[in-house]
Amino acid sequence: MRIVRMMNSTAGRSARALAGAGLIAAGAVVGGGTGLFLALVGLVPLAAGAAGTCLAAPLLHAPLRAR
Repeated sequence: MRIVRMMNSTAGRSARALAGAGLIAAGAVVGGGTGLFLALVGLVPLAAGAAGTCLAAPLLHAPLRAR
């Protein structure tokens, strides 16, 4: 539960958004099918960080969004 609380904090949200942006940037650099795949995968943590949700929380029996 501690990791979920951290991931729902401002620092965790920022880290997810940065990781997503990094994956999108790496996808742009790599290019081709692999780059497109990286960019699409990068959208998930970017969107989750922007929305304030932790997608791993339900797996750990914690709330999806911070309270």
